[in-house]
Amino acid sequence: MAVPPRGREPDPPTEGAVQPPRGDLGQPGPRTEGAEPGPDAATGTAAPDDEHAAALREAEDNWRRALADLDNQRKRHARELEQVAAAERARTAAAFLPVVDNLELALSHAGAADPGAIVEGVRAVRDQAVNVLERLGYPRHAETGVSFDPARHEVVGVVQDPDADPNTVVQVLRPGYGEAERQLRPAAVTVAKRE
Repeated sequence: MAVPPRGREPDPPTEGAVQPPRGDLGQPGPRTEGAEPGPDAATGTAAPDDEHAAALREAEDNWRRALADLDNQRKRHARELEQVAAAERARTAAAFLPVVDNLELALSHAGAADPGAIVEGVRAVRDQAVNVLERLGYPRHAETGVSFDPARHEVVGVVQDPDADPNTVVQVLRPGYGEAERQLRPAAVTVAKRE
């Protein structure tokens, strides 16, 4: 912050702004008659006020450098996060490209092939997509006969089933993908009613 010319007050700081210490320290007063020379007069070293002003300037310089370093670090971190996210999106999209290729191949052969072959081809593409999700860390879970787990299952219906234990999954209407905290979605299930 520059020192304004004498006779003019500095502009008031903006609200909430951090201001560096002022550099307009008071000057030592005039020497009085008959005063003994100070301890620095014989050695020629700087007065204590000059030492304090130099230390203050150095502290202010260090403070400004630290603020600039912090701002640069914040910007660098934001750029690195953006690059990691873009690379992860590209990796995921690339993993699904073979699935899309096989779907296009199945569609191109749909008119010439028999219906059974088309069903088998679509089933193979589905299995390939499930495999890609598993490699990305989201395994499929669509088991019946297991105990209901609210972390893995979403109940969409309750049925009376004399062959099933109470509170067990009787039917999976939509499979779930993922485990624990890395879950894309829970499995939509029908659960046996308690008696």
